[in-house]
Amino acid sequence: MRKPIVLLAIAILLAAAGGWWLLKGRPLVVVTAPVERGPAVELVYATGFVDAEHPVTVSSRLTAPVVAVMVEEGARVTRGQPLVRLDDSEQRALLAQARADARGKSLAENRVTGLYAQGWVTRAARDEAIAAGQASRAAARALEARLDQLAVRAGIEGVVLKRDVEPGDLATPGKTLFQLGDPARARVTATVDERDIPRVRVGQNALLSSDALPGKVIRGHVTEITPGGDPAERAFRVRIGLDDRKVLPFGLTLEVNIVTNRHEGALLVPAGALADGHVWRVRDGRVERRAVRTGIVGTERVEIVSGLGEADRVVVDPPAALEDGDRVRS
Repeated sequence: MRKPIVLLAIAILLAAAGGWWLLKGRPLVVVTAPVERGPAVELVYATGFVDAEHPVTVSSRLTAPVVAVMVEEGARVTRGQPLVRLDDSEQRALLAQARADARGKSLAENRVTGLYAQGWVTRAARDEAIAAGQASRAAARALEARLDQLAVRAGIEGVVLKRDVEPGDLATPGKTLFQLGDPARARVTATVDERDIPRVRVGQNALLSSDALPGKVIRGHVTEITPGGDPAERAFRVRIGLDDRKVLPFGLTLEVNIVTNRHEGALLVPAGALADGHVWRVRDGRVERRAVRTGIVGTERVEIVSGLGEADRVVVDPPAALEDGDRVRS
């Protein structure tokens, strides 16, 4: 009876050994990647939109009803182009009166000057007539200039960004009628999370992209950081100048990546290879768990400062059951 029991125990041990060999002796299939050299880039992500670097507000110098609006939002305008025509009937009547007065006083001036030359009037009478003629002509010129102001004109060459006027409105000094901007002097206003703003500095490079411009990367640099943030959004506004002055439509939304740090020739591994400050290094078909010190951590790649060499390979997305010394193949 004892011999069959011994044989059964031996068979069980052999089966267990075979199972262990199948499970642990056979190499695990894993994905590996080499340690590479390249630039390590630290980015701050934000969203932004194109706006005018120096927006110009257009308003009337006079108070008068709006008769006609001559441009729409998005229209291109030239310097001096009329944008709005105001009611000028009262000014035209005043100008006609002033011109008539100027003609009368100019005639009187000429008559008195001629009489003075003949000795019929005093110098004081002549001087008074000349002064009255000059004043009347100056008053007519002032009304002519005032009449021209009833046509509200563009102060720059650019695009109408915003229109806030309709026929029948009452235009008053200081009330915004239009906002203009020059497309050749556009900038990007980005909203940066308050947690990232300490890393942003004026002069840093920025990479911009948009779904409206597939495959294109627009380069710029940080020109201004607003000193006060928005407590409701917990964010700060950052202004970005465009390096190549590419003409972009105002209001275009952009994805913004501000380069806050960059190391050239860094040792890099895929981000999926790093877990809890360790990587699995592959040598001679076996894995070894290695502690590493990291530098710049990106979304796709991580800089390794120490713990790996350029000739090493690492496991990407290692299995949870991986142990030191396990045999692997890729």
